[in-house]
Parts: sequence; structure tokens; C-alpha cells
Amino acid sequence: MRFTVETEREEDGRWIAEVSEIPGVLKYGQSREEAIAQAEALALRVIADRIEHGEQPVEPIHITFAAA
Repeated sequence: MRFTVETEREEDGRWIAEVSEIPGVLKYGQSREEAIAQAEALALRVIADRIEHGEQPVEPIHITFAAA
């Protein structure tokens, strides 16, 4: 699994990071790095929840995040 984290700076100075492959996974941060870390953590929680509910294959997975 490879995910792209897209970032953008808001007018108020906050950063927003979004994992485009997982709808609804976006987080704000005071810095770009903080926003990316928050989005990655949320993406992992969403993936874990899907696995627990049988929505993802049980085979070993490899997850990579790349900042856009």
C-alpha cells in the first residue's frame, strides 16, 4: 500500500494534510510536519479498523507514505 500525503498552508497559517487514497483522512497542524504526522496516524487507525472488520486482506501489508 502506498499513500500520498498532500499538504497545503491555510490563510491562517495552519497546515492541512490529506491522505488522498483514504476519503476523510485529513488533519490540521501548526507545522507541515505536524499535519503530516497527524494524517499518517489517522490513516493507520483507519486501516487498522478496516482490518479488524475484515475489509482488508489479512496477508502481510507494507505501508509507505510519501509527501506530495
